[in-house]
Amino acid sequence: MEHLMTRQLDLILKEGGATYDWQVDFEVQTRYLDARNKSWLTMALEDLGATGPYPLFEKVPVDFKFGRILILWDEEENFNRYRGITLRSPMYAEFHYIFFEGYKRLCRTYEKEAIKAGSTKRIWEGPPLATRLFGVPSDPGDFHGVGATGWKLNAYNHMQVDLLTRIHGYKLIRLNPYETIMTGGSLKRLDQLLINPKEEQRSMLYGWLMRKLA
Repeated sequence: MEHLMTRQLDLILKEGGATYDWQVDFEVQTRYLDARNKSWLTMALEDLGATGPYPLFEKVPVDFKFGRILILWDEEENFNRYRGITLRSPMYAEFHYIFFEGYKRLCRTYEKEAIKAGSTKRIWEGPPLATRLFGVPSDPGDFHGVGATGWKLNAYNHMQVDLLTRIHGYKLIRLNPYETIMTGGSLKRLDQLLINPKEEQRSMLYGWLMRKLA
């Protein structure tokens, strides 16, 4: 999804001379999903309180594609208890995602920020599919009862992306606002650096991204 952070990353990558595709989809080949993969998806939905068959993307949207490496930006509302539930799936221990441990910690630490960013009706309730899967959502900020149906669907979809990118042979790199980088003698958050980076910061961020791709 295009927003300020991915636009800035795009400018930084272009300025540095990187070769990549921005905002592309890859088509899902359902034949790659085996019984174990399907059981992971079903279990995650059940753990989130869903009824009914698991939905599956036909195409997976990604922010940046460098050959077989994909980069996605995760926004503040993605770090919450429901994403934490999906991160308990045996899939993560099986596939050894590099962001796994860090994301578990972020989901425990930054839910208050998720509430600030994700309490609008559009995000909290989500699309009609979220209500069909999980039921009628609670009021924004209320986690009793059904809770945030949009957040639940988002958490499931992020797990789905983690699985589908892996079984299609891609390496997935997830970037988030809370990642910190040492610059100018102090640690700064990635989102703060990307708001209006100076020339030397853009050069530093380009090098940082290239090291992630190595």
